[in-house]
Amino acid sequence: MPRLLLLTVVVSVLIWLCSGWTIIRPGERAVVQRLGAIVAHPAPGLWLGLPWGIDRVHRFPVNTVRQLSVGFNPYREDAEGSLFLTADHNLVQLELVVHYSIGETDIDLDAYFLQQEQTEAILARLTESLVAQWIAAHDIDYVLLQGNGALPLWLTDSLVEQLAPYGLGVRVQQVHVAGLAPPPEVRPAFAAVTQAQTHMGTQLSQARQQAEQRLRQAHAIAYRKEQEAFASQYALRRQAQADINEFHTLRSAIGQAPQRLALYWWQEMHRSLTSLKNRGGRIEPVDPSLGPNGLDLTQLLRLRHTEPK
Repeated sequence: MPRLLLLTVVVSVLIWLCSGWTIIRPGERAVVQRLGAIVAHPAPGLWLGLPWGIDRVHRFPVNTVRQLSVGFNPYREDAEGSLFLTADHNLVQLELVVHYSIGETDIDLDAYFLQQEQTEAILARLTESLVAQWIAAHDIDYVLLQGNGALPLWLTDSLVEQLAPYGLGVRVQQVHVAGLAPPPEVRPAFAAVTQAQTHMGTQLSQARQQAEQRLRQAHAIAYRKEQEAFASQYALRRQAQADINEFHTLRSAIGQAPQRLALYWWQEMHRSLTSLKNRGGRIEPVDPSLGPNGLDLTQLLRLRHTEPK
């Protein structure tokens, strides 16, 4: 019996001494208390401290994102919670989910360790206060239509700023809206209004698309007409320049040989009358008695301007 008792005491002492060994898992940080005072903040790995009763090791998963629900879910029948008043004196029901994690610095670990019992209560009350402030600054239409997107962005930045003085040792990751709706008594009316606004928005969007399409078509037509006008202008300028060059050449030739003026006149008359005849114009014969078609003036002109110089 004395040997068994001694063996039991020795084994108990060894187990007690080994109780000072603690494994800190990956993604965790620890706070070590020695006789009530915080003495260390071990990182992941094996921590060798004093036996149980002297040292106490508190491990915290710093890489784990925690969730805190604020408000209540308006789509749950048994939901109970706060209603928020809008700027135009309407009520909305709202549930938010705050995602947060424990800070990894030694200061954050100490702060969370000392206030962990009231951390979520403070975070919830602060979130509700900020939400009430945001909703009170907007009318109900904006809250219901834009709240799912605008509120989380504003609230995340505000929470990060407002939480700093409290020293809770937590970091807000993001906030999202889990439920947003008017009170049940007026929900059908708001649903009808929302449906009408959605339909109006759809019609407005279609009208804008049609207007943009017609504007693009008008721009395309205007561009085509402008190009055609430029092309026509360029062709006319080239033709005009060609006529000017021809005129200067003719004037120079006439200046050198004045007797050619009559020949050029007969050539132009023949060209003009032939063009008129080819386009279906009416040319009266000079003397109908000379033949069935009379005397063709264009033939006479052709003979005239081909006479030897």
